[in-house]
Amino acid sequence: MVSWVYLSDIASHVGSRVALKGWVMNRRSSGGVHFVIFRDGTGIIQASFSKEAFSGEAFESIGKVPLESSMEVSGTVVAEPRSMTGYEIRVESYTLVQSAEGYPIGKKEHGVDFLMDHRHLWLRAPRQRAILRIRDTIIKSIRDFFYDRGFTLVDAPVFTPSACEGTSNLFEVGYFDEKAYLTQSGQLYMEAACMALGKVYCFGPTFRAEKSKTRRHLTEFWMVEPEIAYIDMEGNLKLQEEFVEHIVQRVLSRHKKELKLLERDIAPLEKVRTPFERLHYEEAIRVLNENGSDIKWGDDLGGDDETILTKLYEKPIFVHHYPRKCKAFYMKKDPIDDRYALCADMLAPEGYGEIIGGSIREEDINELLAAISNHGLKEEHFKWYLDLRKYGSVPHGGFGLGIERTVAWICGLHHVRETIPFPRMLNRLTP
Repeated sequence: MVSWVYLSDIASHVGSRVALKGWVMNRRSSGGVHFVIFRDGTGIIQASFSKEAFSGEAFESIGKVPLESSMEVSGTVVAEPRSMTGYEIRVESYTLVQSAEGYPIGKKEHGVDFLMDHRHLWLRAPRQRAILRIRDTIIKSIRDFFYDRGFTLVDAPVFTPSACEGTSNLFEVGYFDEKAYLTQSGQLYMEAACMALGKVYCFGPTFRAEKSKTRRHLTEFWMVEPEIAYIDMEGNLKLQEEFVEHIVQRVLSRHKKELKLLERDIAPLEKVRTPFERLHYEEAIRVLNENGSDIKWGDDLGGDDETILTKLYEKPIFVHHYPRKCKAFYMKKDPIDDRYALCADMLAPEGYGEIIGGSIREEDINELLAAISNHGLKEEHFKWYLDLRKYGSVPHGGFGLGIERTVAWICGLHHVRETIPFPRMLNRLTP
């Protein structure tokens, strides 16, 4: 019986008879041979079907198999330098599992809406497969980074009773006889967890009901959020630098082929080494005004502002010490100048903008109560959170990194819709 193997292991089967199970990616004919580009999800190989191996009707049918049809083939693996992967399987028998008649995505150009309507099929395209593989490595590198540094993964709830980042962009859902919200962030829960475990992080989906159609926004996205007891501002920034450097260099070491397919210039990524540039908010406003932005002191940076700044630097940059009035209630005020918060955003270069937001958290209960009031929030919604400031409160801080924006930057993508398997946006809930 011929053994079924995966194409990721094909190099170890040269000269052997094997079975492959996958899909027809492309095909062409040359004289008495049909060549099928065959994929199985782990790799690609050229499969050759010769007239000598098949009868007339069986041979002719191969030249008409629709793209994306599922198929099983058996044959001998040989080295073939003319093949795109360096190997070929000379097919001796095959079974058409299912003929993909009328497959809607062809070789012609399709519009974005068409491709998004068929996202469940578009994922099969080489470009989309490359992006998903890079995303997988980014996620694995994140977990490895924190595991190697002694962090504990703590799962935060998706249903929450209150807002974390503000009440204007919450998805409200019915929760039996109460109202609940889809989580904006797991941060508040990580603050509780770090008081138990010291160094923690959560990793999961978050939701923002922002009516935004920009290339940087999704309504459902994934975020990793570490939280560390006793960390200070400098330690928080240093951890972020090392974290992002680790992710980028891991992708470069494993995905040169996928980045080339995406036509990603890797030279800018190779420069992502610590330390990163740091700009005080006031300096950022000055630079922006000098480069055509009409932003004023007290405004948060918009997407256009981030684009201007990040095109001026070769590596990620921190913009730190934003005015407290434009940031979240839990951020600690600067003890030197209380107009500012001990916070920073990391902006990715080449116009990609914010990928991380972080801060030192306010550990004093009276300061936190005042901030909750100033932000128009209800104290009763944060009773459990305020307990953290009553029982063994310590200085602490952390940050959140958005996976999709990070994938977009590393892959050189224009829009975040390609960074997640099934994107959820303002006007898209399917497939």
